[in-house]
Amino acid sequence: MAARERVVDLLRQLQRASCRCPAHSQTYTQAPGHVTTRATDYAFEMACSNIRYGEGVTNEIGMDLQNIGARKVCVMTDKNMAKLPPVKAVLDSLVKNGVNFQIFDKVRVEPTDLSFMEAIMFARQEQFDAYVAVGGGSVMDTCKVANLYSCSPDAEFMDYVNAPIGKGKPVTVNLRPLIAVPTTAGTGSETTGVAVFDYEAMKVKTGIASRALKPLLGIVDPLHTLHMPERVAAYSGFDVLCHALESYTALPYNLRSPCPPNPINRPAYQGSNPISDVWSKHALRIVAKYMKRAVRNADDHEARFSMHLASVFAGIGFGNAGVHLCHGMSYPVAGMVKTFKAKDYNVDHPLVPHGLSVVLTSPAVFAFTGSMCPTRHLEAAEILGTDIRTVKCEDAGLVLADTLRNLLFDLNVEDGLSAVGYTQEDIPALVKGTLPQERVTKLSPKPHTEEDLAALFESSMKLY
Repeated sequence: MAARERVVDLLRQLQRASCRCPAHSQTYTQAPGHVTTRATDYAFEMACSNIRYGEGVTNEIGMDLQNIGARKVCVMTDKNMAKLPPVKAVLDSLVKNGVNFQIFDKVRVEPTDLSFMEAIMFARQEQFDAYVAVGGGSVMDTCKVANLYSCSPDAEFMDYVNAPIGKGKPVTVNLRPLIAVPTTAGTGSETTGVAVFDYEAMKVKTGIASRALKPLLGIVDPLHTLHMPERVAAYSGFDVLCHALESYTALPYNLRSPCPPNPINRPAYQGSNPISDVWSKHALRIVAKYMKRAVRNADDHEARFSMHLASVFAGIGFGNAGVHLCHGMSYPVAGMVKTFKAKDYNVDHPLVPHGLSVVLTSPAVFAFTGSMCPTRHLEAAEILGTDIRTVKCEDAGLVLADTLRNLLFDLNVEDGLSAVGYTQEDIPALVKGTLPQERVTKLSPKPHTEEDLAALFESSMKLY
């Protein structure tokens, strides 16, 4: 009896000592005498592709495909990347190792449902037994989806698209092996089971998310980052930054609802958790140290190579914890683009690059969410170089917002949404485009209304 009372006393001490941060407190409620019915989840699951890192490691891809017995391989890329050394390195390795392949080079930068369908039709016709994606997030996401639907020949396109835009069905089919070769330092798509696209009918981004989509192997060859133009390095780097910040400040996994009735229903984006936290914080430290150098000097190999690893680290973090408002609000910003074309992106259509669309709302978002987990916001600001020794907890969000604003200014980022073509009159449509993004917005540590979203977009019209 004495031992039992000692255990109960220890559990009560744990309750009293737990973090009081409103979003991240995880009070233990399973002491003897407590019986609870779970409305929120109680577990998290870590999923990640195998990762191989090293200078020149792309040369091994032909051997990898031989090792898995691949006989007919689809190599996916975009028309710009098809002319560059990373694709040549992949093809040389396949030829050297006698691997039969076909190339699909029609991937659209910032893919749409129509460009996805074109890739899907190609994959369904050819019946490949393995896939290789060489490029940025657009290429890797397109390849994931082509693989999925070629293995689900009877599926309609909207079957797997995230609810409420699509049906959000779980993926139960076995996919073919996919090897991803990222050439930008940003999306982290080589580590995740997420594929994002513009759904043109609604002029918003949405996606497909399932652990089944994640590549078998991500070949992270830092030599490929040396080919990124300056703005591509900047905007992809901001994607890394926001992946790390959003996943670290996301609603904790054990406050996310509903609790899944079956493990297959547990979402890929589960909320912040102790393992994702480690990856996200480490990625943030690398961004703080190397991002400016990587953007300003393409010949700074240490910086470029380090940002490539940061992309992987952040990908593991957000691929399991998820992102929240910056990403949710970015989807209509990218999807409703009018005439803006980003510098250094060789495309024939208007384009707000993903990383830019995400980071433009980040000062407003973190000023808004700061009150829910101030310790984490302050910790992030400190990692990014701000002296927080005299900062009050109630100012945590504003301090992180100012830290981000200074970073954006230093790297010559466009002055808010107005600089990429939006006006006050667009705010209702931007809010409307954000509402269906509940897969990510529900992970915000702070609940929000349509009025809150409108205010965030308004605050993001100008940054400086």
